[in-house]
Amino acid sequence: MRFVDEYRDEAAVAKLVAAVRSRVTRPWTLMEICGGQTHTLIRFGIDEMLPSKVTMVHGPGCPVCVTPLEMIDRALAIARRPEVIFTSFGDMLRVPGSTTDLLSVKATGGDVRIVYSPLDALEIARRSAGKEVVFFAVGFETTAPANAMAVWQAKKAGIGNFSLLASHVLVPPAMEAILASPANRVQGFLAAGHVCTVMGYREYEPIAERYRIPVIVTGFEPLDLLEGVRMALEALEEGRAGVENQYRRSVTRDGNLPAQELLARVFEPCDRAWRGIGVIPRSGLRLRPEFTPHDAERKFDVGAITAVEPEICIAGEILQGLKKPHACEAFGTLCTPERPLGAPMVSSEGACAAYFNAGRGR
Repeated sequence: MRFVDEYRDEAAVAKLVAAVRSRVTRPWTLMEICGGQTHTLIRFGIDEMLPSKVTMVHGPGCPVCVTPLEMIDRALAIARRPEVIFTSFGDMLRVPGSTTDLLSVKATGGDVRIVYSPLDALEIARRSAGKEVVFFAVGFETTAPANAMAVWQAKKAGIGNFSLLASHVLVPPAMEAILASPANRVQGFLAAGHVCTVMGYREYEPIAERYRIPVIVTGFEPLDLLEGVRMALEALEEGRAGVENQYRRSVTRDGNLPAQELLARVFEPCDRAWRGIGVIPRSGLRLRPEFTPHDAERKFDVGAITAVEPEICIAGEILQGLKKPHACEAFGTLCTPERPLGAPMVSSEGACAAYFNAGRGR
């Protein structure tokens, strides 16, 4: 396929692997932020091509995986209401809450619908007078602008029966939380190219400087990731810190300024709980007060719902790069994609699902 095959060229991959092997002189640990990057690494066996001195650990870059259990339970409470049409991307329907999931609510009569854009949900609201339409707004900075646009248009058009259950999270505070942890083992990051397409990479520069690490903005194909790994390892071997951009075909330092302006108009930073990790200060986005009529959490009064994570699931340690999926005693037995205990097994970007599908540790 044009524009894809060229980033999967076997000869070019072998050349980059050789360059990495010739450059590494000591052990290093790198973390890729994005779950999509994790799946590429595992699916193509890139992590196994690298020298034994290089360890890849998998970060909290799967939006489904980091959505806290309590937020899933809030979604379930709203979706069960007879006056609600609950809309979501398909990857959220099988994520387990405390007792069930959205797919089961749909099976027992709840009006739960898969949409491909929040603007699809807004159109459903426009055509469904007498019903409350809720969109489950999950994701990093990548998906936030479209959700902001949906709310902006709803307010402008006076569509009062449309609201968001917002569970947006931000990458830089999560990186800082990982680096500041006493258990941290990460020495360099591969930053998510799609997030940086929206936000640019200016906000990573003070992090790289403060913690004296390399941060490489990286794409998602095998050659993108190998080139990002090579750049990170060269910086580490030379003692350099800072941000470098491997994904230049999509990312600029400033990012998409109109998208950032829209985000700032509709959302504001807030403390946010991450599944298995806990609350990270100012790591989320919530609707600004002027958009309160479109805030599903307030409209349906579900903010007080809390939940406790299952003890056997080590998703938090996996998402922080402290353990690999097959270190979990439930992996591949009590926890499978068909019967997941945690979001990293059910999500299409989850590290546990990547390992399971590749036959790792089974």
